[in-house]
Amino acid sequence: MQRRSFLKGAGGVAVLLAGGGVWYAYEQGVFSVGRGPAFEPWNNWQESADSPLALVRAAILAASPHNTQPWLFKVTDSSIDLYLDPTRYPGALDPYLREEHIGMGCALENMLLAAPANGYAASATLLPAQLTAASGYPRPELVARVTLVPGPRNRSDLYNAIPQRRTNRNPYRLSALPDNFVDETRHIAQDETNATIFLFTAGDDRIRLVDMISMADNGVYADPQVEQGSLPWIRLKWADVQKFKDGLIIDEFGESQFTAAMRKTLPLSAARFALRHKLLPVTSYREILEATPLFGVIAVRDRYDREQCLTAGRIWQRAHLFATVNGVAGRPVNEAVELIDHQRWLKQEPDAFNALQDVIGDHTWQPTFMFRLGYPVRQVAHSPRRSMQDVMI
Repeated sequence: MQRRSFLKGAGGVAVLLAGGGVWYAYEQGVFSVGRGPAFEPWNNWQESADSPLALVRAAILAASPHNTQPWLFKVTDSSIDLYLDPTRYPGALDPYLREEHIGMGCALENMLLAAPANGYAASATLLPAQLTAASGYPRPELVARVTLVPGPRNRSDLYNAIPQRRTNRNPYRLSALPDNFVDETRHIAQDETNATIFLFTAGDDRIRLVDMISMADNGVYADPQVEQGSLPWIRLKWADVQKFKDGLIIDEFGESQFTAAMRKTLPLSAARFALRHKLLPVTSYREILEATPLFGVIAVRDRYDREQCLTAGRIWQRAHLFATVNGVAGRPVNEAVELIDHQRWLKQEPDAFNALQDVIGDHTWQPTFMFRLGYPVRQVAHSPRRSMQDVMI
């Protein structure tokens, strides 16, 4: 996948270091991984304890597809309104803002987990709507309201895992996950009427999904409009990471610290050239997919129903936190669902939709989010996050 593809090899690093590249490496954050203003929200997330602002601090650490962080918050003493910022999306990669709404659901789940930890009983109201193109949202859109009243204090394991959760793009070990973990993950959505989880651990199923995701990845990113929309969310300059506090960064691309450092020390023009021309990474995306003991699909009744998108996001956040508690890594692998959006947007035959429904084996459900879980070969850095001040209205 283009956004994962950078120039490989150590020769360029040696040249840079010989020519004063140590200074450039410093400027590119080689020696300050996970530090700076863009990463402070992970450290101060429990400030503002026992106030609604504590829930916002937890929310901004939620999973966010493409790390666009499209959330805005309006806070009173008794409620928090959650708004979607329609300008923060990766263009043609997410033409209906479906994945952005899923990210909003992740933020909502973190708020609801943080409420009892800070002495609140919380209830969420999701505002109904059908998803439309970004142009259909001329201004920030209210998608949910969390109402707060005093309640018993309780810190759950999922709440405690919020600052430890990371999107781990490394290869995973093919070691089977414990049966009880798989069963509990499968039942995370058991109380939902319009959402469910399908899990796949058998070899044939996993190979079929690897083929499907790999083909979808190539198909979606063959569209220049998709590349045009997604490239701005890849932060190659460390100064941009600290300035914008969002997007995908080299340190979390699932490579060793040495390889990440090599990539950072490439001149910016070379890094952009490698990205644009899809030069192979050290480990290909297909190889990463093949090293996956468990694939999951979150499905809903209507993929473009806003409430169901938010619910899907809540389920993914819950599943990812549960995995974190159990020492299991996770990451989205959404290309096959993105291809469904892509074909619908271009008014093409729904081949991707039909194929994915065949995989889950129940045509009453519509896949909307796909993920992989496993024991990682190594840990990964946190992603940059906008501060609470950046997301308040």
